[in-house]
Amino acid sequence: MLRTRALSAIVLVAVLGVALWLGLAAIAVVLVVVAVFAAIEVFRLLRGAGYPSLPLFGTALAVAFVLEAFVRPEGDKGILLVGVGVVLAGVGAMSRTDPRDGLVVWFATVFGAVYIGLIGLLLTVGATGPAIPPGSPLAWLGADRAGAERGWVLLLVLGVWSYDTGAYLVGRQIGRHKFLTHISPAKSIEGLVGGLVATTVVTALLLAGLGQDWRGGLLLGPALGLAAQAGDLAESMLKRAAGAKDSGTLIPGHGGMLDRIDSFLFAAPVVALYVVALTA
Repeated sequence: MLRTRALSAIVLVAVLGVALWLGLAAIAVVLVVVAVFAAIEVFRLLRGAGYPSLPLFGTALAVAFVLEAFVRPEGDKGILLVGVGVVLAGVGAMSRTDPRDGLVVWFATVFGAVYIGLIGLLLTVGATGPAIPPGSPLAWLGADRAGAERGWVLLLVLGVWSYDTGAYLVGRQIGRHKFLTHISPAKSIEGLVGGLVATTVVTALLLAGLGQDWRGGLLLGPALGLAAQAGDLAESMLKRAAGAKDSGTLIPGHGGMLDRIDSFLFAAPVVALYVVALTA
């Protein structure tokens, strides 16, 4: 089992590494694939929890959100796409003979699409993050726009991973005080603190490497870590409602696609807001 998890992790990291090096277009392609599989899993979980939906339309809408984030990373037209999606989902739900079922279908379809579509904000992070000044520790990523894309996406990815790693290691060793056990019995306050410390340190170092004030990590680090934890708990809530242990079986040893990206779905908006504030 451990070997399977390790091999799957190596493949995932390799795919991410290649996409990062090739640039935002390659990252967008990867995220479209991720959105398709994650959306399939979300709508399956919603159905298992008793919330029927329009899965094909919801999946297409989630992909549209990702593509919108690539075409217009500044997000000025994003609300228009959301509005169109809400309208079309409502029209599709009208086919249900019981209006109460129709409402559930409408709400669940829009929720699933927007939830998975949040992953598209990773593209906003890459596209709007400030350029890397020459002479900065991470300037080797490239002084052009592609270098900034790589650097800011890397900050988001490593920030989430550092939180997960810190929370797991500290929680496993000294975790005693549990919280939100009705959603995830294994989570501890000690693990939460360990994760926040880890992601704050990593985020501050990466900000410095990108030529930014490292003290920004004292704000972004905890915010990113808390968002990552909330994303994990949100997916756990969905899985518990559906009576499922994992979101799927797509990735050997790791579960489903949603199990791998749940933290990013909540962390990406936080980092996107930070980089937008930097460039405002």
